[in-house]
Amino acid sequence: MEFTSSRPEDLFFNAARQGDVVTLQRLLQEGVDVNTQDGRGFTALILAAYDNHIDATRLLLEVGANPNVHDASGNTALMGVAFKGYPEIAQLLIDNGADLNARNGNDGTALMFATLFGRHNIVPLLLNAGADTSLRDVRGLSARDLAIQQGNETALQILPQE
Repeated sequence: MEFTSSRPEDLFFNAARQGDVVTLQRLLQEGVDVNTQDGRGFTALILAAYDNHIDATRLLLEVGANPNVHDASGNTALMGVAFKGYPEIAQLLIDNGADLNARNGNDGTALMFATLFGRHNIVPLLLNAGADTSLRDVRGLSARDLAIQQGNETALQILPQE
């Protein structure tokens, strides 16, 4: 692994981006705060989850990473994986207390991300876990409205009628 900084926090974020569990463990043992945030508000958990590193995500959750930290845009790790479409990591986050109905700066939710970007493997997972379909973003649109707007017929079949 090549780093441009020797600050432990920077090494920690790079290890999370790369899914380097060994380096994450070492830095945690050296005292790096598992919930530290970078300049954009990203935590190691947000980075590991977004880059589909399930082992790193699992490790970070096991040592106390907060799945409900918001980055500078208000997005959480669950929103990131809903956008990307990683069901295993989404389930892991949900099992570890991720807020299904957390809202970002535009009042968007993970369910809205999954619907908007056609992540049909995530929509039922969120619904089964209890995601609120009545929530609306800053434009007044629900997840179902976003599915209609996108012509997302599959999501319309999955989402309940409002």
